[in-house]
Amino acid sequence: MKNIKIIHGPNLNLLGLRDTQHYGTLSLDELNNRIETAAAEKGATCQIFQFNSEVDIIDTLQKNATCDGIVINPAAFTHTSIAIRDAIEAISAPVVEVHLSNVYKRESFRHVSYTAPVCVGQISGLGWQGYLLALDYLLNLS
Repeated sequence: MKNIKIIHGPNLNLLGLRDTQHYGTLSLDELNNRIETAAAEKGATCQIFQFNSEVDIIDTLQKNATCDGIVINPAAFTHTSIAIRDAIEAISAPVVEVHLSNVYKRESFRHVSYTAPVCVGQISGLGWQGYLLALDYLLNLS
């Protein structure tokens, strides 16, 4: 049974409340329920984390370095954190970066991702379904 980790970055605890035009109306709990249901339907388990702290994200990446895969939405840290980038690069687990909004249709500072180059792929702009696509991808890796 594959075990996938999901890491939500800063401010994602405010989903459904914050800037719904970009992030949608689904709450974080509702999103997590959809992810857990999809994983269970595919015979997998997942453990889900949400952190507003860069340190907690790095620690979680390092503690799960050899899991079957990680879906990460580094949120604003995508554009600022070389430390998270280095943590992703240092682990052997495949990592998929996900963003609810299309970061390339937003402010120019969001067009730069420090983390995407060390991930196996990036999904941007497909809303909550992007998490399920990343989960499917990781579950289908050999």
